Amino acid sequence: METVIISLGGSLIIPEEIDVDFLRDFKELIISQIKLDKKFVIITGGGRLCRKYNKAAEEISKPSNDDLDWIGIASLRLNAELLRVIFGEYAHNEVIINLTQSFSLEKSIVIGSAYKPGWSSDWNAVQAAKTVGAKKVINLSNTDYVYDSDPKINPNAKKIEKISWLEYRKLIPKDWNPGLNSPFDPVASEIAEEEGMEVIIMNGKPIDNLAKYLNGEEFKGTVIV
Repeated sequence: METVIISLGGSLIIPEEIDVDFLRDFKELIISQIKLDKKFVIITGGGRLCRKYNKAAEEISKPSNDDLDWIGIASLRLNAELLRVIFGEYAHNEVIINLTQSFSLEKSIVIGSAYKPGWSSDWNAVQAAKTVGAKKVINLSNTDYVYDSDPKINPNAKKIEKISWLEYRKLIPKDWNPGLNSPFDPVASEIAEEEGMEVIIMNGKPIDNLAKYLNGEEFKGTVIV
């Protein structure tokens, strides 16, 4: 039975308000895949919720990186609990916060979150993959591809459909910090490369794109190997 690791970006869960339509579609797709003898470990991000709280803290005080990270961890855990409740009987009865240790896969879905400062949702997804022996991680966000430069700044940025870890890591910052906006963070990337993992970067919307990937069909996104 295949175990699929998904890092679900907070930008999809709560772009402004909680995206109930997306979460409903996501639930239906995952349950349909469970019926095809797949299991899932889904790690949630904090997204805009995390950034809003961090921004408020920085406007009022002078928080350390650890302080900001603890705020981020709380937002990740809140999103994770939402996912656990949404999946109901299909999900393990508690959110797993330390994915470096073995955990039960008795249920078809395990929801994971963050454990301590310095461990992003991408990092946790890679650790979950290591723990269960998976070699692929799907990173779902609001970004279609990895680009050779920031498409929000450069309208001529070119999409990349396949890239090596060596070349990918040249495109992103070398260090991770709370709130870093990168397709897949530097620390997680280093571990994924060392472990010989494949990471798929894709937009979670429309949900049909994820369905195509899970069904082995042509999809829109970037494969990092």
